[in-house]
Amino acid sequence: MSTQNKVVLVTGASQGIGAGIVAGYRKKGFNVVANSRNIDSKTYGDDKGVIAVAGDVSDPETAKRMVEAGVDNFGRVDTLVNNAGIFIAKPFTEYSASDFERKIAVNVAGFFYVTQAFIARLLKQDTPGHVVSITTTIVDQPINGVPAALASITKGGIDAATRSLAIEYAKKGIRVNAVSPGIIKTPLHAPETHEFLAGLHPLGRMGEVSEIVDAILYLEDAGFVTGETLHVDGGQHAGHW
Repeated sequence: MSTQNKVVLVTGASQGIGAGIVAGYRKKGFNVVANSRNIDSKTYGDDKGVIAVAGDVSDPETAKRMVEAGVDNFGRVDTLVNNAGIFIAKPFTEYSASDFERKIAVNVAGFFYVTQAFIARLLKQDTPGHVVSITTTIVDQPINGVPAALASITKGGIDAATRSLAIEYAKKGIRVNAVSPGIIKTPLHAPETHEFLAGLHPLGRMGEVSEIVDAILYLEDAGFVTGETLHVDGGQHAGHW
């Protein structure tokens, strides 16, 4: 099938990595269903190939509306990119119940509901498909001075689920992969922090949004790759340095 007819769902799509993912898939010829809590159609101007669906991914109704938007507007769904997530760095004993609930809601429930609805639709279509989720390299290589146990709990669960789902749905032609970034240069990081953050990577720099997008698009075309977590982290996962 031509990519001109394929449809990708992208969560956390309004800025940073998510906005880059939308642009990358549009350039590739995919139609896009773009989600974030406050997104609207004005974000994409006159581009009829992008449908905006506002909503919190921790609400199963948002997942349902995203899939319906793909089917109603473009006739199908083919790929899901689970990009939505939040990061809270605190000493473990200082995390509040609210911190825990927010992380579980967005990082775990959001992944669960959207992925479940997406795969259910693929099975109904009886077509192959692809799920890519954004995790974090801290799952594999914690960094001294960056306390982030909740990231390991939530994103580590997604990393494990990636392999589980890859095996469960391999015979249906549904591939499931993940991209594990280091620290990426986005508006979330103030310029005055960049030098410090660059030093947290063996390569001595922060990653670029385009490098995460390139990794996702590689996995999109890598038909013999499933159950893989692709590290794009300047060497962080390789060990202590």
